[in-house]
Amino acid sequence: MHQAMLYEKLPESRIRCNTCQWRCNIAIDKTGVCRMYRNIQGELYNLNYAEVSSVAIDPIEKKPLFHFFPGSTVFSLGSWGCNFHCQDCQNWEISCVDLPQSSRKIQPQEAVMMAKEYNCRGIAWTYNEPTVWFEYTLDCAKLAKESDLYTVYVTNGYMTPEALDAIGPYLDAYRMDIKGFNDETYKKLAKITRWQGILDNAKRAKDIWNMHVEVVTNIVPGINDDDIQLEGIAGWIKEELGELTPWHVTRFHPNYNMTDLQPTPIETLEHAVEIGKKAGLKFIYAGNIPGHDSENTYCYSCGKSVIRRHGYQTMATGLKGIKCSYCGAELNIRAGKGVE
Repeated sequence: MHQAMLYEKLPESRIRCNTCQWRCNIAIDKTGVCRMYRNIQGELYNLNYAEVSSVAIDPIEKKPLFHFFPGSTVFSLGSWGCNFHCQDCQNWEISCVDLPQSSRKIQPQEAVMMAKEYNCRGIAWTYNEPTVWFEYTLDCAKLAKESDLYTVYVTNGYMTPEALDAIGPYLDAYRMDIKGFNDETYKKLAKITRWQGILDNAKRAKDIWNMHVEVVTNIVPGINDDDIQLEGIAGWIKEELGELTPWHVTRFHPNYNMTDLQPTPIETLEHAVEIGKKAGLKFIYAGNIPGHDSENTYCYSCGKSVIRRHGYQTMATGLKGIKCSYCGAELNIRAGKGVE
């Protein structure tokens, strides 16, 4: 256990957790929605600090992040629990459970050491929602920055502004989901209704903390594949995050509590890509269909191919530093020194 950072004490020894936007009001010996924060004798404790369910060396494109240190590998860590209850969760075995009795422990110093040992360029907190082991990710991120490693949150975006501001100085990339664009979709997919704060956080991450932001929408047939929602998401990204912000429209595969649906038709993803283009976005990627041409990055200015991808294999074919080598256009790519 580890004492929580963001909470306030209430009457009758209750506690309000201010780590995510549920802002759970927790009685003694109870946990919040995520089940990873417990009120113990009037103090709030995080239960999964340094408790690791998953560890891997991933290509950064797996997150997916296509404009952030392309071709690099990232040390990826996941824990247990989530503050969403997504019906199509890909990682439900670790997200939709209580903390197991046995779990591997990796302290922040060890995580940084392992990332460097495996020649990774950075660390990502992923697989489950990183907000539910917030104190651990914050401690890791601070040490990672001291060791010249980049840092990545793969998040549903439901943290509080207080949490975002606490970790903001230490996060480089913010890969967030926009699951839909109305109350009904968020309630059906994730069992939440107050989703506007997710959008506010993405804008705050970019504007206040200068994070690199990429957006993913997993398109689920019959739930969020209508033009109204897709146009709403694309338009919001264009207006609030900018036309160079990558939007990944990914293929749904039946999983967890949604095994009765069919995978998303490829034509639906291609239609979403066209919606993104019409909205003015320059980089829209269709995901979970390896080999599709929309995996590749083309310069919006001259039309030349600048990054080729097949699955997680990446080849920079037209970059000069972080710009198009053919026409010099700015491509909204973040990378370190020496990246060509």
